[in-house]
Amino acid sequence: MPSQIRVRRAYEPPSPDDGARVLVDRIWPRGLRKDAARLDEWAKDVAPSTELRKWYGHDPAKFDEFRRRYTEELSGSAQRKELGKLRALAAAGPVTLLTATRAVDISQAAVLAQILRTDVESDAGGDPVCWAHLVCPECGAIETEGHRPGCPVAG
Repeated sequence: MPSQIRVRRAYEPPSPDDGARVLVDRIWPRGLRKDAARLDEWAKDVAPSTELRKWYGHDPAKFDEFRRRYTEELSGSAQRKELGKLRALAAAGPVTLLTATRAVDISQAAVLAQILRTDVESDAGGDPVCWAHLVCPECGAIETEGHRPGCPVAG
């Protein structure tokens, strides 16, 4: 069964098809009342760092590099823990990832949805997906995305 992971703006009214509603922004959406959001979770720990968010600025020309850097940030301990919660929600039923940005297709929510869809659809009931073997022990980068500058393993 294909996963039902959607990405929507936090300002859109809730829908009966949303399933679990999860805000994936680090800061609360301006002008949105908490009771109107009808959230099941606020997953601040999977949001991009403030530095990455400010650098990106939702510039479509920077999206590929943003996705690479953001995926790298998701290898942190707190981020992995929060991703585990999102995977569990996605495995249990529909999930809607919410963000305040107007450009949802080039947002962190879109990147997360892609990761979660891949994880949920490829999981045939075995162990949870683990990316630890892809992390460079020297620089902490995901090896398939390239090592950090100065990493001795990169050569």
